[in-house]
Amino acid sequence: MAVSHTPQADLAPPLAERQDILGWLRRNLFNTPFNSVLSVLLIGLIVMTVGPLLQWAVFNATWWANSKAECTAGGACWAMFRVRWKQYLYGLYPESEQWRVNLAALILVAGMVPLFITRFGPKLWWAIGLLVVYPVVAYFLFYGGILGLPVVETALWGGLFLTLVIALTGIVASLPLGILLALGRRSNLPIIKALCVAFIELVRGVPLITVLFMASVMLPLFLPVGVNFDKLLRALIGVALFSAAYMAEVIRGGLQAIPKGQYEAAAALGLGYWQTTGLIILPQALKLVIPGIVNTFIGLFKDTSLVLIIGLYDLAGISQVVIKDPAWLGLAAETYLIAGAGFWIFCFAMSRYSMYIERKLDTGHKR
Repeated sequence: MAVSHTPQADLAPPLAERQDILGWLRRNLFNTPFNSVLSVLLIGLIVMTVGPLLQWAVFNATWWANSKAECTAGGACWAMFRVRWKQYLYGLYPESEQWRVNLAALILVAGMVPLFITRFGPKLWWAIGLLVVYPVVAYFLFYGGILGLPVVETALWGGLFLTLVIALTGIVASLPLGILLALGRRSNLPIIKALCVAFIELVRGVPLITVLFMASVMLPLFLPVGVNFDKLLRALIGVALFSAAYMAEVIRGGLQAIPKGQYEAAAALGLGYWQTTGLIILPQALKLVIPGIVNTFIGLFKDTSLVLIIGLYDLAGISQVVIKDPAWLGLAAETYLIAGAGFWIFCFAMSRYSMYIERKLDTGHKR
């Protein structure tokens, strides 16, 4: 029997192994009959919802107008944001003094740049200095009263500016407080352990609204006569303490995940409690619970909207003011979508940065 030595053309790979778009669809969307039916239904649902949404939000939207009456295209009236964008950013902060907020934001960004430079040596001391010095500088810039700056009462602070003030203060304060509470709850000293457990369980057992009411109404009753805290300061204290209780449980989970051998190895080296905790245990525990820590930060960022109930107008609260403007009355959907987009941008950025930190600190714990 004769054997043909003529080379034959290679056969095309099976559809499921192809690297083009058809192969991707076959592997991910249509690999089984059930997945095929489910994919078709979901694609149909997306087409049915995305089309009208784009029609309302983009194609029929009005981008340039001075009032709702001029928005006659039948779609969203985004011109409202073009007119009121400063209120979304600064709340009722006087327009002539808004440069102070911008300057404080610029100082913060400039101060954080060295922390992202790999070869910058004294990062720890720089971060400590930033945490100590910047709040003082920012407060006097925001509030005024020195160097000829007119006083701007905190009742006028609002919008995204106030949201960031509350969120950043809560994040910076809740992390060290949460670490101390977590360590106290695991302490062998019964009084310290009992106090930490009582605080954590009490705060976690009530909603944030209750904590804000207590901070706003009850806190002044525990202060000496003549001493009074600003309403915003009370809210900051309430938010920080509330977040610290949840942060403590997240960190405690990381502490419990550390093997006993780590403690024994530290004891064998002659390290004391604080050396063991600060140099060996905490770095490992915090790395393990980065997703939980960031999740708490994201929840805290969104919970800032609850300060509306004590008369502070953050990004969500200022939307109430915009809605009540007679010139834009009835634009609730656009107003809340803009506020929601602002929250989403910052929460998504925190989420992506946490993923970057996880990849950077990964040492083989993933499965």
